[in-house]
Amino acid sequence: MTIMIIGLLIFLGSHSARIFAESWCQQQIAKRGETSWKIAYSAVSIVGLGIAIYGFGQMRLDPLFIWHPPMGLRHAVALLMVPAFIMLVAAYVPGNAIKAKLGHPMMLSVKIWAFAHLLVNGRLGDIIFFAAFLIWAILAFKAAKKRDRLTPPAPLSTNKKATVATVLVGLIAYVVFAFYLHTALIGVPVFS
Repeated sequence: MTIMIIGLLIFLGSHSARIFAESWCQQQIAKRGETSWKIAYSAVSIVGLGIAIYGFGQMRLDPLFIWHPPMGLRHAVALLMVPAFIMLVAAYVPGNAIKAKLGHPMMLSVKIWAFAHLLVNGRLGDIIFFAAFLIWAILAFKAAKKRDRLTPPAPLSTNKKATVATVLVGLIAYVVFAFYLHTALIGVPVFS
């Protein structure tokens, strides 16, 4: 579990720079350039995520159960993941009304994903893993909203086609992940 925690600290720590050290981030960008900053940030993030995922897999080999969630909660998680996928896609599709309305759909998606997975995972390692992401997403969303109040972003123009495309791509991504990739990548079937 230690490896997983180290990976989480690296990954979520790098993603917390704008939460706790916004001015330092801006200084580094000004000093090194935006491209250099993004390359370094991405490299640290990828390493941290890789370590966290490896540690997560190792933790699952020797689990410590804190509680045993009722099987019925798996249906709630499957349902909660539908808007989580749509919001994840909304973060990347330009001109969609979901992003214009919510402002930061990626962080909202992470909140839903982490909360939903806390409902159905009773192992200590799972609780630490998903709680870390939930806490980070709450803090990151709050910091982003504060930045928006200080320097409001330009209004986003929206169109119905982009919004419909966002929903459709989110639903397709959900179906592919839920029915195929979750079992292949995570080893746990969503529907069984």
